[in-house]
Amino acid sequence: MNETAVLDEKVVGRPGDNKLTPAILREPLRSLKKKLPLRVLSPADFEHWQTYGFVVVKQAVPVEKVEALKKLLWEFQEMDPNDISTWNAAQLRNHAMKELNNSGMVEIYNHQALWDNRQEQRVYDAFVDIWDDERLWVTIDRANLNTPNKSGRAFGGFIHTDVDTTLEPLPVNVQGVLSLVDVDGSTGGFQCVPELFRTFEDWKKRQPEGRNGFSPDIEGYDVYPVPMNAGDLLIFNSMLAHGIRPNTSEDKVRMAQYIAMTPAAEENAELRGRRIQSWQERRAPEGFAFPGDPREWERSKYETAMLTPLGRKLLGVDSWE
Repeated sequence: MNETAVLDEKVVGRPGDNKLTPAILREPLRSLKKKLPLRVLSPADFEHWQTYGFVVVKQAVPVEKVEALKKLLWEFQEMDPNDISTWNAAQLRNHAMKELNNSGMVEIYNHQALWDNRQEQRVYDAFVDIWDDERLWVTIDRANLNTPNKSGRAFGGFIHTDVDTTLEPLPVNVQGVLSLVDVDGSTGGFQCVPELFRTFEDWKKRQPEGRNGFSPDIEGYDVYPVPMNAGDLLIFNSMLAHGIRPNTSEDKVRMAQYIAMTPAAEENAELRGRRIQSWQERRAPEGFAFPGDPREWERSKYETAMLTPLGRKLLGVDSWE
């Protein structure tokens, strides 16, 4: 099935999903047969992606762009990287998705430093490999700066899926996390349950009626902390059970940017217009999962990001035709 079908977000994803992201209906990515040559992923990478639901693209973004975004996030969060006493400030606004409270979400969406990474050719090429499609849009998403979870910042981590796994047919989507730091066992960061993804059909047959499609029963499965270095991009299937580990270190931070791409929905003029407006006006996406910055610093302190020719297509300003 080559065409993209735009669906109501309540059918495809959890309430509060980013309304600036097209929802799609396609054949499952785990069974996709490649037609385009691989650009970034190796054949082994692609096999791992289809088997376990995630893959790590090494050095997807150059170090100077990683460092620029790190500097911005410290500034935006009003924290000093060299003064731990500034790290324990309360989050600016609580999350309606309560599992995200104290997980370090940074409510910044359209700054130049974020767009520079979205427009990176290697990042785009990796998602072309995943979708077997060159006509993509990038998600307008935020970043993460997770300091040690103590001093009133209790956070125990979580595991969930970002699509309802009780639906038939199953939703098709991907997400991505660009690591801005080297992540070790104590720093926190991305965790997932790859064996559950591999054996999903058998697991599903054993589940009770009326189960929560976003909160899988992972008893008997190992939770895998994915090791990453600064500049690495992790791409994962939205069906993969995943979450964020708590930062149990004494003096380290986990920093990341959320980047994903999906097939462009250029025929959806309303969605296209909202995406462009979000970029031009430096506004957070719609939906309760993206509460935005109550200070509105993006609008008051920063300029509209400059887009490359690739970036203009990834946003929807220019058509892929």
